[in-house]
Formats: sequence, structure tokens, C-alpha cells
Amino acid sequence: MMDYFVGLDVSFRSCALCVVDTKGKVVLERELVCEVNDIAACLCDFEFPIERIGLEAGTMSQHLYFGLQAAGFDVVCMEARQVKAALSAMRNKTDKNDAKGIAHVLRTGWFSPVHMKSRGAHGLRALLSTRKALLKKTMDLANETHGLLKIFGIRLPKTVSHGSFDGIVRSMIEMDDIRAHALLPLLDARVTLYQQYLELDRRVKRAARHDEVCLRLMTVPGVGPIAALTFKAAVDDPTRFKKSRTVGAHFGLTPRRFQSGEHDKPWPNIKGWGQWCPRCALCSEQCVAHA
Repeated sequence: MMDYFVGLDVSFRSCALCVVDTKGKVVLERELVCEVNDIAACLCDFEFPIERIGLEAGTMSQHLYFGLQAAGFDVVCMEARQVKAALSAMRNKTDKNDAKGIAHVLRTGWFSPVHMKSRGAHGLRALLSTRKALLKKTMDLANETHGLLKIFGIRLPKTVSHGSFDGIVRSMIEMDDIRAHALLPLLDARVTLYQQYLELDRRVKRAARHDEVCLRLMTVPGVGPIAALTFKAAVDDPTRFKKSRTVGAHFGLTPRRFQSGEHDKPWPNIKGWGQWCPRCALCSEQCVAHA
């Protein structure tokens, strides 16, 4: 029985679809809108059952991955670097050829699947990102106010906290009509952003307090709610790591192994190193049972 593999080259608004059989023959090629319903309808109309769908990791991959899985298809997300290396051998780079190349990579099996994070992990990352963005914009508006007040000969103290900034600066601005006309809208915008930042900061701390893993992580000196939630959202599913020592290599902190000539040092190789165990969530010492 012949198996059929689907390659998807995904862009923001459209995607190229290519179906190949076990022998590598192209059976179907389409240009579709990048929506789950359109892709699923095209594959459901195909006369033969689909063995697997492959797509490259990207910004739209999570939406398509879970959507096509819900439609009953076997979907795999491939590592972008490996797909790029495979497609670099092609003469012409087009969406149609990229979809064909992804289908051939899927057919041969020469790829590494990428873990797709859950919606809960993406929700935590979105919460942390919006909090960071509002804090950055608040600081940008405060620095802009600093610079504009220098023109009028007003020097603010070197250290002004975010909470007391408005109380200190507003009175200085309102003393002059020209300054008030130009700078008060900027100050009002900063106050609004800062209030929204405080609300997001409360949500982040509340989420960390109600999470068992984050509470255990925060027992480590120097680890607060931001670091704990960031780490938890990045790991998502601890069982996807076969060994605890691969977690550091996953985040790029250290290679899994360093070998050169007579030197062969697996990570970690530090006396007294406390190793994080993905199955226990946290170990104060190296976990012998799960290493």
C-alpha cells in the first residue's frame, strides 16, 4: 500500500501544499490560504489517506499544528535549521519548491521533530512579554521627559522610582504654561502605561503564587516569580527531556558534551553541582535516579 506525505511551506497569509507518495512522486500541488479549514478541506478531498503532514517551525506553526491535529491528521513540526539545510540544495527557491522539499524530508525521515508548547505555556509567555513591553515603554517615556526638561534647565534627581516619578515631575511641569502645554500629555500617557504595567505585574506574581512548580523554584536564592514563570513556560513539558543534563543544553547555556583530543567533558562536570531534574521539578542535589 502506498503512503502519502504532505509538505506545507507556510507564510503569513498563504501556504504552498505538496503531496508526494512513498517513491517521491508528486501527486498534488496547491496554493492555499493559510487557514486550518482550507488546508483540511483540501486534504479531505484527496482520494488517498494521508500518512503525515510536515511543516517548518515558525510563528504560524502552533496554530496549524493543533488545528490540523484536531482535524484528525498526524502532524509533525520540523526543526527550521535542518529544513533550511535540506532546501539549500535546491536550484530555485520558491514556495512551491519549498513545500516539495519539506514533503521529501518528511518522507525520508531525516528531520528532528520540534516540541510544540501548550496553549498554557504560550499564555504565560504572552503575559510576561506584555509586562516587559509596558515596562519598557514606561521607561522610554520617562527618559524622554528627562531629556525635554533639560532644555528648560530642570535637572531631575539621578534616581527616581517609577511610582514617585509622576508626583515629582508633574509639579515642575505645571509651573510653566509652555512646559505644561507640551509635556503633560506625555506624562499622562506614561501614568496610564505604568498603571497597566502594575496590573500585569500583579497578574504575574499571582500566577507564580498559585503554581506548585514556581513555588518550588522560588525557594532557590535569587529566583523570583519572573524567572520561575519564564523557566516553567520554556520547559512546558518536562517529560520531553530524557535526561536532566540536557535542559541546560536546550537553553544554550552549555553544550551537552565538550570533546577535543584527549579532553572529554560531559555536562555538568562541576563538584557539588545541583542539577535540575525535569521529573522531580527541582532537586537540591544531583538526582541519581533520573540522571
